[in-house]
Amino acid sequence: MTAVRLRSPLGLTATAWYPERRQTAEEAVAAGDIDARTARELGYTSLPVSEDTAPPDMAVEAATRALAVAGTRADDLSLVLHASVHHQGHDAWSAPHYIARRLGAHQAVPIGLLQQCNGGAIGIELAASRLQGDPAAGPALVTTADRFLLPSWHRWLSDYGMAAGDAATAVLVHRAGERPGAGHSRTPDLLLHSLATRVAAELEVMHRGDDELDATPLGHSPMIDVRRTKRAFIKAYGVEFFLKTAADRIRAVVEEALAGAGLAADDPRLRHAVIPRLGSKAMAEAYIPPLTDSTSAPVLDLGRATGHVGAGDLNASLADLARTDLLAPGEHALVLNGGGGFTFTAVVVSKS
Repeated sequence: MTAVRLRSPLGLTATAWYPERRQTAEEAVAAGDIDARTARELGYTSLPVSEDTAPPDMAVEAATRALAVAGTRADDLSLVLHASVHHQGHDAWSAPHYIARRLGAHQAVPIGLLQQCNGGAIGIELAASRLQGDPAAGPALVTTADRFLLPSWHRWLSDYGMAAGDAATAVLVHRAGERPGAGHSRTPDLLLHSLATRVAAELEVMHRGDDELDATPLGHSPMIDVRRTKRAFIKAYGVEFFLKTAADRIRAVVEEALAGAGLAADDPRLRHAVIPRLGSKAMAEAYIPPLTDSTSAPVLDLGRATGHVGAGDLNASLADLARTDLLAPGEHALVLNGGGGFTFTAVVVSKS
C-alpha cells in the first residue's frame, strides 16, 4: 500500500491528444477484425488510430498543449515522467529524454515508467511525492503515449476485455498556491486532493501465463497475445481469484482516497466515480461492483469513443474532467484505474 499524504492540494493541468482517424466498431466487424458479439461486450463506438505519428511525438503534442494552457515554460520543469505500454518507435533508446529534448525541458530529469496500464497514474504519484519532498522543485510533467499497430499488436484481439486506442496524455503537476511558470499566474484546471495505490503482485502471472522468460522480444509469439496468457492464468487459478483480489484492492484504494480528501462515501460534493477505459463487460464484472460498494457517486464511463489508451486511461479522464463542464467549480470526482502487475490507483480531484 502507498498513499501520498498531501499537505495541501496540488494543481493539475491535463490535456489529451488523439489522431484524427477513427475505426468504428461497425468498421471493425465488417473488416473481420472482431465478431459482433465481442464488439457488443466491449461496448466501444470507435478507436483512434495513429498510423503516421509515433508515440513520443504524440506525447510532445499533448505536453505542448498542457504547457501552453498552464502558461508554464518547459525550462521550468523539474521532472518529465513518461509512461507507456507498447513500442515507442526505437530500440535501446530513451523516449523520455527525446520528449524532454523536443519540449526544451533542459532542467528536467526524464524518467521512463513501465507500469503497464497504470503508468500514468503512478507518474502523478511520483510527481506529487517529488513536489512535496523538495520545496525547490519546479513543476513535474507526466506524459503517456501508446499506439497499437500490426503486426505486433492487434488492437481488437490481442487482449480480452478491452480494445486499444492510440492516444497521448499530458498532466502538469504543480503546487496550487504557486505560479506554475515564471511570469504566469493561472489557476490550475483541477486540484488533486488525494491519491492512493495498492498492489497485487500475485496477479503478475496473468500477463505471463506459464511461459518461460525468453531472451528476445516477441519470442513467445509473433504478435502480442495476452489472451493466451490469461487463459493459462484462469486454468491455473480460476477467474474468481482475480475478481476477489481486484475487488479487495479497488475497495481499499477508493476508501483511502476518499478519506484522504475528507469525503464520505455518499458526500454530495462527489459528482462522479470515473472508471477505466476497458470493455463494458470487463468493467461490469471486475471494477464497478467494488466501486459501487465503496461510494454512491454516479459511475462515469469516458472511454466508449477512445478505447483503452494504454498507460493513459486515468490521465485521459483527468483531461476530460479538466477540459469540459463535467465538473462545476468545487465539485469532486474520484478517478479509478488499474494496470497489469497488478497495481490499482484512485485519485480525488475537484474543479478549481
